[in-house]
Amino acid sequence: MRVTVTGSSGLIGSALVESLRADGHDVVRLIRREPSAPDEARWSPADGCVEAAALDGVDAVVHLAGAGVGDRPWTKAYKRRIRDSRIVGTRTIAEAIAAADRRPGVLVCGSAIGYYGDTGGRETDEDAPPGEGFLADLVRDWEAAAEPAREAGVRVVHPRTGVVLTPEGGILGRTLPLFKLGLGARLGDGRQWTSWISMPDQIAALRFLIEREIAGPVNLTAPNPVTNETYTRTLGRVLRRPARLAVPAFVLRAALRDFADEGPLISQCVLPRRLEKAGFRFAHEHLEDALAAVL
Repeated sequence: MRVTVTGSSGLIGSALVESLRADGHDVVRLIRREPSAPDEARWSPADGCVEAAALDGVDAVVHLAGAGVGDRPWTKAYKRRIRDSRIVGTRTIAEAIAAADRRPGVLVCGSAIGYYGDTGGRETDEDAPPGEGFLADLVRDWEAAAEPAREAGVRVVHPRTGVVLTPEGGILGRTLPLFKLGLGARLGDGRQWTSWISMPDQIAALRFLIEREIAGPVNLTAPNPVTNETYTRTLGRVLRRPARLAVPAFVLRAALRDFADEGPLISQCVLPRRLEKAGFRFAHEHLEDALAAVL
């Protein structure tokens, strides 16, 4: 199988490329700089350009590129960068696929459970309507930007990803040093729900979506979300370190601005019903098992 991947240097993209290559698949990495290796091809989202050879005749395109949502405080400028990096990039890829002489069979176009907004403790699946807030609006428009590929007859699937657990980055990677020092802390009151997935299951699920005839939104979250308090306590137990501290909500809001209420303080109880119905088997259904495995 020949697969083109954007965002191949990112946390999830690099792991996906490694997994595909380990099984003998041919991977083309779309990059913004001038290519310097045989497996690289150039694209420029701002200019709407993608090298034709990177898409013609490939079996699948996995589009994961986008500015990190939690990498910086949400200033107006950074929120614009987050939005443009996803919508402009997705539209560029979708239009290039639609124009290709030999189109790929599937576009796996990254998405996020931010679509649902704050769900409180309510169990939420793919049938739920969009929520409210910057991320909910972003994800709705982000998925819509793939329409040119859909209209061209390409199967388009949107993996709505939750919190991916890996020590290499993301929320676990950023907070792991503190937890190892016994400074682990719940965020706010700790009652907000966290919908997580282990990195091995994230990669396995992406490959599952490439290979199976599934289209539309699919939640990539483990079937057992937990509250932040439970997450904090469980990580401390796995590391055999105390985790009894708390970071007040007002401190998070002062440090992270708007991101605080749509990131660490948001409550999202999201279930992977379409993924399970399609026959996907999770390696890590429970948080403690997942943390023990990735750590």
